[in-house]
Amino acid sequence: MRPTQALMAGGEGPIGKHGKFLGGWGHFGGMPQKGIISYTLSANKQNPFAGAAHAAVFNTWRRFSAQVLYVAPPMIFFYYAMTWATDRNHYLNSKQGREEFNE
Repeated sequence: MRPTQALMAGGEGPIGKHGKFLGGWGHFGGMPQKGIISYTLSANKQNPFAGAAHAAVFNTWRRFSAQVLYVAPPMIFFYYAMTWATDRNHYLNSKQGREEFNE
């Protein structure tokens, strides 16, 4: 019985989209490769926080302005409702309030 083509290959043949040889199983990069290009940037040349402060300010403003109309009206309403309730409570527990409603 003859093994299938996949078993016969054993990872030693050209593979990949462009037929580039990457090496056998466990030996990747064993042979010199052509046509594979990689670009790197030195660690001391990278600037991971480039523009972070600028982006943070404008992203924060964008997110705030998108949500303020959902949050501010209920907060304003409940602030004034709580202020009214507190003032009313102080009035009802004062001398004038007790005289008015002391029936």
